[in-house]
Amino acid sequence: MPETLFHVDQTKSMFDQDIPGHNRWHPEIPAVATVNPGDEFRMECREWTDGQIGNNDSSDDVRNVDLSRAHVLSGPIGVNGAKPGDLLVVDILDLGPISESGSIPGQGWGYTGIFAKENGGGFLTDYFPEAYKAIWDFHGIYATSRHIPGVRFAGITHPGLLGCAPSAELLGEWNKREAALIASDPNRIPPLGLPPLKEQALLGTLKGSSYNRVALEAARTVPPREHGGNVDIKNLSRGTRIYFPVYVENALFSVGDLHFSQGDGEITFCGAIEMGGYIDFGVGLIKGGMAKYGVLNPIFKPGPVEPHYSNFLVFEGISVEKGINYYMDGTVAYRQACLNAIEYLTKFGYSQQQAYLLLGAAPIEGRLSGVVDIPNACATVYIPTEIFDFDITPNDEDIKILSKGQVAS
Repeated sequence: MPETLFHVDQTKSMFDQDIPGHNRWHPEIPAVATVNPGDEFRMECREWTDGQIGNNDSSDDVRNVDLSRAHVLSGPIGVNGAKPGDLLVVDILDLGPISESGSIPGQGWGYTGIFAKENGGGFLTDYFPEAYKAIWDFHGIYATSRHIPGVRFAGITHPGLLGCAPSAELLGEWNKREAALIASDPNRIPPLGLPPLKEQALLGTLKGSSYNRVALEAARTVPPREHGGNVDIKNLSRGTRIYFPVYVENALFSVGDLHFSQGDGEITFCGAIEMGGYIDFGVGLIKGGMAKYGVLNPIFKPGPVEPHYSNFLVFEGISVEKGINYYMDGTVAYRQACLNAIEYLTKFGYSQQQAYLLLGAAPIEGRLSGVVDIPNACATVYIPTEIFDFDITPNDEDIKILSKGQVAS
């Protein structure tokens, strides 16, 4: 087993760890450890809200979650020899859940939540403005939920959030452009972005005046950016290789937001099966790799580990919503595909909320299927039918076969 460079006591907040992690991005957050290219190591992670969500049947904790504490990240880890302009090569060697009692692997639990509109909402906030939650129990590679019966699937376990620290210049660019976006509609709920916030800022071991200054500058962890960050790509599981742009000396690599499983888009916001866990990495460097390969954002080479589902029911959506035609809008089209899938699943006894949670947690595939046929973009949602313990396809007995010349009654 690789050496654990970042240990987490799962019974304690990230704020109370012997060596705390961080929940903001800034180049001055100190490294907790340093490795050499070629090294392999383990990092342990808290669940992304820092344990605010409990294993119970109430959604109150999801509704009342304090998002100023998120995401809690493990790290940063410095990589000797890494300089701005290099590519940090990161291999995901292994990962899995850790329960609060510290058991590894394959035990424990996670959750999927729908955020209330006032707390950020999700992809379908206008249709689902209230908070809901499902608890999932882990059985090796499989997950089941007492809140969504009749479903069992293998998860594509992966980190939702990982990346290197930004330079001071890149951080300034983030803050400038995101401030302009927020200012374009300052009263919107949920807001168009999250500016730096000193409240609940966790900055590793920074203290005193340095902490106060950095807390007012550091970027929130919610969106993905040029350095990686909260990408939420479900296929970045074991065997994945990632090429990260390096913006600061020693790269300063961090990770968090581990997921047992997730559907494409993580559509409920905390829409994966969120968990605390461990993750093993190997690292290398490509000197001058950003210029050599023209890399401005990370490049991902997914590994070979994923469940092999072969039968799908596919739902289409187009860029028409509530009677309004949006020109080639892939977001609207994907939202409609999700809503069509949810409506279908309600015909098999699920509530709309259960169906929505399932689309966030199960390994569904989302695709932008057509972007050239004006005025409508077309998106599709692929639901693997094998995850259900009953048949969700239309019943063959409902098919009426007509002889030539007959008219259906």
